[in-house]
Amino acid sequence: MKIVWSPLAVERLESIFEYISKDNVTAAHKMVERIINKVESLSAFPERGRKVPEINREEIREVFEGEYRLIYRLSSKKVFVLTIRNFKQLLPSNDLDFKE
Repeated sequence: MKIVWSPLAVERLESIFEYISKDNVTAAHKMVERIINKVESLSAFPERGRKVPEINREEIREVFEGEYRLIYRLSSKKVFVLTIRNFKQLLPSNDLDFKE
């Protein structure tokens, strides 16, 4: 399956890097790399994530990397990465609005 990142997900990934790099640039690079690897692994196993509890729709799923929720939508041939949130943050519904 093809992976498609929403602009919001890319923005959140950059924000995570900026936040962590204030204390440790190496750790920031490692976290971003782990997140990207986790997302890319969805191309082989897209249904492995759980349904997002707040949404409870089969096609909206999430996997975790560290303290981050990687929220994505499944379609027949693509995985759309919608957003990345810290697990302590509420999930606003407009984070899920990405359309290709």
